[in-house]
This record gives sequence, C-alpha cells and structure tokens, in this order.
Amino acid sequence: MTAQPQRPGFPARIDLGTGRRAPAPRRPAPAVAEPVVAATAPVRDAIPARARMVQLLAAEGISDARVLRAMGAVDRHRFVDSALVPQAYEDTALPIGLEQTISKPSVVARMAELLLQGGLRGEDGRLGRVLDIGSGCGYQAVVLGQLATEVYSIERLRELHQKARAHLRALRIANVHLILGDGMAGFAKGAPYAGIIAAAGGEAVPDAWIDQLAYGGRIVAPVAAGAGQQALMVIDKSRQGVRQTLLEAVNFVPLKSGVA
Repeated sequence: MTAQPQRPGFPARIDLGTGRRAPAPRRPAPAVAEPVVAATAPVRDAIPARARMVQLLAAEGISDARVLRAMGAVDRHRFVDSALVPQAYEDTALPIGLEQTISKPSVVARMAELLLQGGLRGEDGRLGRVLDIGSGCGYQAVVLGQLATEVYSIERLRELHQKARAHLRALRIANVHLILGDGMAGFAKGAPYAGIIAAAGGEAVPDAWIDQLAYGGRIVAPVAAGAGQQALMVIDKSRQGVRQTLLEAVNFVPLKSGVA
C-alpha cells in the first residue's frame, strides 16, 4: 500500500538568494562572502566554475536576472556524485542513479524563466507556491526555492527521495518541502499552485496538474511530440479556459505513475 505523502519540515531557513555564507563563530567574516559549500567540495574551483556557467546561460539567451541569480546561488556540485563533481558546472545532464538524471543547467534555467514569465507573482516578483514534479536529487527544487515563496517537490522513487532529503537537510532550507508520492497525481494538499514544473515527460499533461493550477498560473512540462520526440509545453490557465503552447524540443525521462 502506498504511503500517504507527508510534508517534511526543515528546522531552519537559509536564504541562498544572495549566495552568502554566515561567518563561523569567533572568526572574522571573509572579505568576500561565499555560498555554503560542503567541506569536501572543491571550493577554489566551484565558485569561478559556477560564475562561468551563469555567463554561458546568459550568452545562450537566459535574460531574466532573477533566474541567473538563482542559478548562481546554488552549488550544483553538491547534488551529484563525487566522481562527477568536475563536470558539475558543464551544460550537460548527469546521472543520479536509477536511470535518472540531473537536468542540464540551461534546461533548468529555461524552464524556470518560462515559469516566471507566466506564473502568479507577488509584488516582490517572486512566484507564489510552486509544485515541482520529479525531485530527483533536489537541485531544481532548490533553484525554484530562490524564485518562489514555497516549493512542494514530489518524487516517486524512494531512493531518490531520500537522496534529495539528505541534500536539503544539509542546506536547511525552510521553503522547500519534499514529498514521496505519485507525481502524475500532483499534490492536492498544497493546491492551488502559482506554477507547476515537471522534470519528466508523458503523452500529455495530466488533468490533475491543470486542476491544481491556480487561475493565472502556468505549467511548464515536457510532452510527447511524435516519433519518440519530446517538446516543452507551456499551459496557461485563466477563467476563460486553458491555452497550450508547444515550444522547443527537449529530452526528459518518461513520466510514470506510482511509487517505487
């Protein structure tokens, strides 16, 4: 019997939006504050590598400063296996186990930018509550946490859910909540959502996602586009109806139901 999704809590909040790290007790603050980095991480190499990644994203057409700041604030190397750390800031998908991948930075940034362009935002420009389908290792959820007031991220694979929990526990992020459950069913307890984003593609966007989307909200998700291909689809919901827009080709893992 499938366990009921639960909202785990994290005991403290760290704002990664500025990419700053609090100084250790009884030690003077560094001349230049840096993001929180694990003790085993290659600190000297990660910071310039992350900056180069952001520059590449801007050169490739990501123009929203909020998205670029979010991508620059999150240490991608913390979310991949140690053997893959040297590739963490390359624009490539990397395996995270169970035949799943962490998406390319350019794809994460592109989908986040699309979500910001159409999702419900507050006066501060931040999205409201967002549903993230397919937590994977937790990277995209943390990026979204920089752009939204609250993120519910759901994963159907127990092993990956636990891996994401371990990653987020180390960061102690309060506005990102990880859920073990069937992403195709969404997460009704958190609805309505200002935006919904998916890291897996099916034949069509499930009706449950559209039902859980607020009026004025937006869904960004890959869908089948014929001949084994996928494309990004944007769905905007208003009181007048639902509008679907098919965009560029992408390549995501298949969207599946159930918990495994």
